Amino acid sequence: MDLSRRQFLGKAAISAGAAVMPLADVEAAVNDQPARRGGDPGKRYGMAIDLRRCIGCQACTVSCSIENQPPVGQFRTIVHQYEVKDNDSEDTAAVMLPRLCNQCDNPPCVPVCPVQATWQRKDGIVVVDNEQCVGCGYCVQACPYDARFINHDTQVADECNFCVHRLEAGLLPACVESCVGGARIIGDLNDPDSHINQVLRENYDDIKVLKPELNTRPHVFYIGMTDAFIERIQGESGLWFDSEHGGVMGAVS
Repeated sequence: MDLSRRQFLGKAAISAGAAVMPLADVEAAVNDQPARRGGDPGKRYGMAIDLRRCIGCQACTVSCSIENQPPVGQFRTIVHQYEVKDNDSEDTAAVMLPRLCNQCDNPPCVPVCPVQATWQRKDGIVVVDNEQCVGCGYCVQACPYDARFINHDTQVADECNFCVHRLEAGLLPACVESCVGGARIIGDLNDPDSHINQVLRENYDDIKVLKPELNTRPHVFYIGMTDAFIERIQGESGLWFDSEHGGVMGAVS
């Protein structure tokens, strides 16, 4: 255990009341981003997910689990399946929504880390140093996309990092490589000729992100996503009704 980690744990032991950061403190820290480090400053990775191609097979979930070895029952990426019903027509449909770290340009998880174990590389990828992380969970609370968790085995923060170890070796992330429908496209947004930029240009009018009002500037772009999901997604189970977007009712599993 390094000095900074020992110092933090020592302070936590002295002040038992500081176990959870007050929400106001979390919100105040969001715009105080530490300097980015590591990675190629000439690149900016992003991912496009074409929901018209996603069949909910969970191949991405399985391949990610094999590649990154999170504990059983915890996932860096997963496809949530929704059953939606239009109350006017009574029609129902299954909707798939792959979830993962959104690799935001203004990531709320970064500035709340008391030991800077979570940071953003110069290529935009958010990573966690599991040797530095103290497992306080502040970043988990700060993430509005329910994309972070405390790893049950390591007791430190865990999340999708676009399989950065594979990208640096010239490979695709496990979820992209295994997607049978070709629904996931990753690439360099700074390269105008990249495949992802071509896809985004071709589908410009049909691109959405989750919770745009939070100004996190997510770099996971969804193609073919209904407006009912943009602000409503919280990651919780159960039925919900959205009167603002056609009276849609859904159940998430």
